[in-house]
Amino acid sequence: MKPHRVCRASEIPEGSHKVVTVEGRSIGIFNINGTYYALRNLCPHQFAPLCKGPVTGYNAPSAVGEFRWCKEGEIIRCPWHGWEFDITTGKSIFNPHKVRSKSYPVTLGDGGRCEEEAPSVESYPISQSSQYLFVHF
Repeated sequence: MKPHRVCRASEIPEGSHKVVTVEGRSIGIFNINGTYYALRNLCPHQFAPLCKGPVTGYNAPSAVGEFRWCKEGEIIRCPWHGWEFDITTGKSIFNPHKVRSKSYPVTLGDGGRCEEEAPSVESYPISQSSQYLFVHF
């Protein structure tokens, strides 16, 4: 998988997200408790812009009269029809074995060149104080 630099990590504070376009793909980058996740900004139901929906939690299956709210800040709800997906896995809440949103690995890097783009001239190591996010596909 080729890494694509998308933005500085500081641009996505904890609990927020940002939509970016990489090679024509709209992708939402989410910061959940300091860990970054990426989802295709496309609901598999009717192709709505998934990342425009609210980020929330959900009521987990439980006994009658019992309500267990869980995964607060880890669930995204489609803005068109309310389909819910786990941001950390891309799996749907209602049918996780069959319905999912495409997810991508995200890594932090120093913003230098990727291995595939290694320069052919002599270079020297540098250090930078800010890290960048890379989506891999």
